Amino acid sequence: MTRPIPLLLAAAFLTCVTYTPIAQAQETKPSATWSQNDTLRVVKDVQKKLAGLTNYAVFDWLTFGIHGKTIILNGYASRPTLKSEAENAVKKIPGVENVENNIEVLPYSPSDDRVRAAVYNRIYTAPSLRMYNANQGNLGRAIGPGGGVALAAGGITNTPPTGFHAIHIVVKNGHVTLYGVVNNSTDAAVAGMQANSAPGAFSVQNDLMVAGAPPKEK
Repeated sequence: MTRPIPLLLAAAFLTCVTYTPIAQAQETKPSATWSQNDTLRVVKDVQKKLAGLTNYAVFDWLTFGIHGKTIILNGYASRPTLKSEAENAVKKIPGVENVENNIEVLPYSPSDDRVRAAVYNRIYTAPSLRMYNANQGNLGRAIGPGGGVALAAGGITNTPPTGFHAIHIVVKNGHVTLYGVVNNSTDAAVAGMQANSAPGAFSVQNDLMVAGAPPKEK
């Protein structure tokens, strides 16, 4: 079973990887798994490649896992190009033999775009949550000149805010899921309440993690 590794928590994964010794009779064959050092390198390289994707933004969420020498990509992409870009970037990493791409491309929906915009504004204008946003403010400030036109047209997916966002907002058919890592449980709770207050959101699943805390059990 492969456990997803959020990009922000990939480093934590490095301390819990286990390795199965290869039988001596098979030593002449290519190894089915990487050495410990190679695994650490690959995890760091995948994390760096995915985090640096041009189209990876606040309305997307990517995780990855490892099975043998295969990288398994999971998560959600608000634009189709992100799925292919992620696969192309990861398969170029030395030692990676295969990439299983399970990233789900979210359906295009002007209605979902309006929910994304509303949730973004509710979360990132909250005083206690502004520090998690590189733009330190609302959506109009984040996407700059012409942002009002994009919002009016329901096109925020094609013009997402850039820069660092610790809280990612995934919207599918009006249902919102929050992903990412925050400093404490209070901030996670506030983000959930702010998202719930956004007009148009049918439901909110708060999957935010607290830095240093164990992952939530599903």
